[in-house]
Amino acid sequence: MRQTWTDTAVGWVENEAVFDATFAPVTEALLAAAAVDAGQRVLDVGCGTGTLLAATVALGAEAVGADLSPVMVEAARRRVPGAEVVVADVQTTDLLAAAPGRPFDRVVSRFGVMFFEEPVTAFRRMHDAAAPGATLVFVCWRTHEENPHFSLGQDVLVAQLDEDTAPAGPYAPGPMAFADPGHVRALLTEAGWEDTVVAPLDFTLDFAFDGSDGVDNRVATILATSTGRRARAQLEPALGEAGWTALVDDVRVRIREHLVDGALRLPAATWLVTART
Repeated sequence: MRQTWTDTAVGWVENEAVFDATFAPVTEALLAAAAVDAGQRVLDVGCGTGTLLAATVALGAEAVGADLSPVMVEAARRRVPGAEVVVADVQTTDLLAAAPGRPFDRVVSRFGVMFFEEPVTAFRRMHDAAAPGATLVFVCWRTHEENPHFSLGQDVLVAQLDEDTAPAGPYAPGPMAFADPGHVRALLTEAGWEDTVVAPLDFTLDFAFDGSDGVDNRVATILATSTGRRARAQLEPALGEAGWTALVDDVRVRIREHLVDGALRLPAATWLVTART
């Protein structure tokens, strides 16, 4: 997983504005649920390029970010110089040793906690670094069926890849690892968290946020993912530059089939999860 996020980080950094805009409703809902306030100490797990860190600092809180990817960490440090950002695997890191200071009042994450090989260990580490009465708030994806954007356009590339496409187990590390709310509750309880609430958060991914039809924004996010990068690495040498360009054009054609009133806006389904120490 460390290698995966190190390899894909460049694409996420390059398309930071697209991810920030399309995930804006999630960011807003998460921050509202966390009720971050001035003077609090906040840990952002899987902080990426620093979206939540920037918002936390703007609210007057002390922000600490942790991420597996050195590329993501460097991008977050540039973006939010007022935050402390560390390269860390939350499963194995003593978080208060990595970022010395008082225990955290809030632990937050936007799509950053579904990739642990040992999630109970990771959530226990977060719990151990949190203050009494602290709040955990994170957002994770629900099922593939409820999130058609995961396959739209990407399916054109996957169909050309020479690899095993058999689905992983339902709880395997990956975007949908926490799709089952009962599984999420059980993990958090075992890790020591209490009063867990798993609530549905539905929103619209507005790829046309910038006044375009959104197609190129969607293509950019596809190519930034691990699947997109694998597809390019495998298929561009085989197809040649012209063949690869034609295949990406096929992706655009597939996406355009889903424009409504000339714009790409897709439904998305997540869980907003809260718990307390």
